Amino acid sequence: MSSKVDFSRTARRFYALSDATRLRIVERLAGGEQCVCKLQDLVGASQSRLSFHLKVLRDVGLVIDRREGRWVHYSLRPSVLEELTDFLGTRTPDAAGGPPRANASTGRRVAASV
Repeated sequence: MSSKVDFSRTARRFYALSDATRLRIVERLAGGEQCVCKLQDLVGASQSRLSFHLKVLRDVGLVIDRREGRWVHYSLRPSVLEELTDFLGTRTPDAAGGPPRANASTGRRVAASV
């Protein structure tokens, strides 16, 4: 990721991922392009509710869509997910003086090593 971060755009993208339904959609799309009809079965919600969630993801650039006949197919934009991963990866606490971190196996907070 470049040294110049668009914090506003990054915040909007993380906000879009802060909903359990949208995370399920992203997880499903991680397996490849999906027709909106398949996503509707996954979400178990009305078509209008699914459309709302897909619009949120599309508006921040996490997903793209393409029309095929009467169906719309959605897929992830891997480059955007990589940007978010890079953003988090370059902001890990410093082992000597950073804030407490969570133990990967227990999830409990542990003090940073000195």
